[in-house]
Amino acid sequence: MVCPSEIAFRRFMPAIRKLDCAEYIGVAHADAQEWSGDGAPDAAVIENEAKKARAFADEYGGMVYDSYEQLLCSPDIDAVYLPLPPALHYRWAKSSLEHGRHIFVEKPSTTTEADTRALLELASAKNLAVHENYMFAFHRQIGEIRSIIDGGRIGDVRLYRIAFGFPRRPKNDFRYDKRLGGGALLDCGGYTVKLAAMLLGDTAKVAYSRLNYADGYDVDLYGSAALVNDAGTTAQVSFGMDNGYRCELEVWGSRGILRTGRILTAPDGFVPTAEITDGEGTETVSLSPDDTFGKSIERFCECVRDKAAREENYRTIMRQAHLVEEMKGTWK
Repeated sequence: MVCPSEIAFRRFMPAIRKLDCAEYIGVAHADAQEWSGDGAPDAAVIENEAKKARAFADEYGGMVYDSYEQLLCSPDIDAVYLPLPPALHYRWAKSSLEHGRHIFVEKPSTTTEADTRALLELASAKNLAVHENYMFAFHRQIGEIRSIIDGGRIGDVRLYRIAFGFPRRPKNDFRYDKRLGGGALLDCGGYTVKLAAMLLGDTAKVAYSRLNYADGYDVDLYGSAALVNDAGTTAQVSFGMDNGYRCELEVWGSRGILRTGRILTAPDGFVPTAEITDGEGTETVSLSPDDTFGKSIERFCECVRDKAAREENYRTIMRQAHLVEEMKGTWK
């Protein structure tokens, strides 16, 4: 693992400990030459990173590597988890692939379509797996919602609405730093685009988008868009990191409406629900709990083992990168 991040400690490690398909070896912290913080780090900054890495070892065991390069050169490592800020993904994903390591990278894969394409071409040439961790996509509730729709309960789909946003975090959060790949589109916006593409199918494209800024910030804080497929079905998406919290899917049909919350962020064991309103009234249906982080890691393991799965993942990641790139361009 490159970087002792909070999500790695809180979500990745508990998930991987339950699985047989992968073994945790250790965590690396950046040395002074690899650090990409605000200016040249002092010794205290590097020591703090090392301290966080040692906390991993105290809690989960494994090695502590004193630089990313040391980890990538280790003969014990076959694959690397990259929970870095988005602007650092390309550099360290490329280095990982050049060292012959499969990569499991937090979303987004990179900050540009061109960089993502370059990584996937390198991975393909080296027969290495790349997996982008939009873990919500593996939750059983997605399939169950599809089954309700396909069963005709709400009729023909007229419109999807997807919203994901949260209140403003501290200004030193990487999400508000352009140099680190910040911005609402690359963070919460990517989730809404991913779900819209899953619902609309392979012909989804961006019809329009709008990214909004505020004084004192050089990244987009919120935005909205519409995606449409060749059948004319539309998904309206909205997102923001200066918003009241929302994490919702609404499906408006010819005979009724389905609404659900926590569609993108349901934690391990959480029981989501769907509210269905039609001519007979409103019913709340319980959906299945799931462990999406574990299932995302299992998909990565499948891609390591199987060439067809690996190539399908390349296509899925490239499609997401293309749609996000379209989102950047249509609003200007």
